Amino acid sequence: MKDVYLLSGFLGSGKTTLLTNVIKQVKQAGLKPAVFMNELGKLAFDSEAVEGEVPLKELLDGCICCSGSEKSEAQIQTLLAEEDFDVLLIETTGAAHPVEALDAIFSPLFAERLNFKGIVTVADSKRWQDRNQLPPQIRSLFLEQIRHADLVLANKMDLLTDGEQGQTVYEIQSLNPTAQIIQTVNSKVPFKALQNISARQYGETKAAPAAKLNLNTKVLQFEQPVKRERFEEWLRSMPETVYRIKGYVPLEGDRFPHAFQFAYGMAQWLPEYMKMQTQIVVIGEGIEGVELP
Repeated sequence: MKDVYLLSGFLGSGKTTLLTNVIKQVKQAGLKPAVFMNELGKLAFDSEAVEGEVPLKELLDGCICCSGSEKSEAQIQTLLAEEDFDVLLIETTGAAHPVEALDAIFSPLFAERLNFKGIVTVADSKRWQDRNQLPPQIRSLFLEQIRHADLVLANKMDLLTDGEQGQTVYEIQSLNPTAQIIQTVNSKVPFKALQNISARQYGETKAAPAAKLNLNTKVLQFEQPVKRERFEEWLRSMPETVYRIKGYVPLEGDRFPHAFQFAYGMAQWLPEYMKMQTQIVVIGEGIEGVELP
């Protein structure tokens, strides 16, 4: 039996950071990890965070739930047939309803070979504070991802005051009284905490239908390096319906592009030390008019 964890959470919450943290700890525990990753767009930016020797399958430009369920089943079945692993980590796209995503895991083709441990939802604590400013459908999905979790990581706690931290934990616990809540920064959590969670009996319940989001992706390619100040000024002009930007940005004066992530008004830059394709993926609603500066 392979232990399976479903990593859920909205765009930019810290799921991929959690994934890389857990992979390291699984290895340290003497276990072999494997990864199934769902990317909303056609480009696999997040999968580059997974080390080469870790078995990896992906579902690109679709959702692990609903229409992508059969493709997801096929990828997981391939992992089981071709790879030797102990723990399967499934990272959903930020637009996925976590319970609907379970369809692929409970496939009759291999359900008896998987020990589903539970749903781990990474919740952006800053976004939680401002959740009432989100569009209704987005807010509904954000709450659903937390409501159905077996373990909630209240992430980015370093961005809140002590009072806001206490309020956030209390409110999340009120929304999901049965889940354990752990306050985190950079999605750092002991693997033991995941091992100790107990999944609900999902097979005996029927999930409520998820809100349908009109999320789109757009790939923007750089023809030449840009000034960081001008690029960040461009970011500040983004409409609120742009929820996530990620990719590699060539900056003037630097030999290699920078890995870049943007979510909920906050940008993160990380230096790269090799040549990468200089392009970014924009995820959101109504993004047809979004172009590089």
